[in-house]
Amino acid sequence: MSIGAIQFVECSFERHGTSVLEILNEIILNSTAVYDYQPRALPSVEAWFHAKAERNDPCIGVEDAGGRLLGYATYGAFRSWPAYKYTVELSIHLAPEARGQGLGPRLLARLIDTAHDRGVHVMVAGIDASNTRSIAVHERLGFRLAGTVRECGFKFGRWLDLALYQRTLSSPAHPVDG
Repeated sequence: MSIGAIQFVECSFERHGTSVLEILNEIILNSTAVYDYQPRALPSVEAWFHAKAERNDPCIGVEDAGGRLLGYATYGAFRSWPAYKYTVELSIHLAPEARGQGLGPRLLARLIDTAHDRGVHVMVAGIDASNTRSIAVHERLGFRLAGTVRECGFKFGRWLDLALYQRTLSSPAHPVDG
């Protein structure tokens, strides 16, 4: 299936909350891309958007010509201690019909540009080690394997390995302590 014309947008709960929920829940139920068991409810997505707004974390969406959300890319804090302030962990999720259409790399490239512009130094992607397509996309865009946490998740009756990929950016120009 060809997607056709697309546009990139900043996602909002009002416009995209239900679509984000549908994409996320399909992934939770049918893949190991998210190490969760239970589908989420709309209030949790609303809280997620609110937290992203408070932290000024981006949520970049890609829509088809009719305005339907095909996927989104975002990042948030990597860890909560202050010295990690220049490091983020990212997520990219696509609707089933949008996979394999080249949208993942395009979303990731936009997210990298946004992170650079906002002074991020390191981007981390936690990817299920069996997700070779996602790993290939990240490697094409300069991410390198930082390490693998073996058997750290259990889903669908089996142990899962989490591969941690990172990309170091040239920003910020003048990092500071504190």
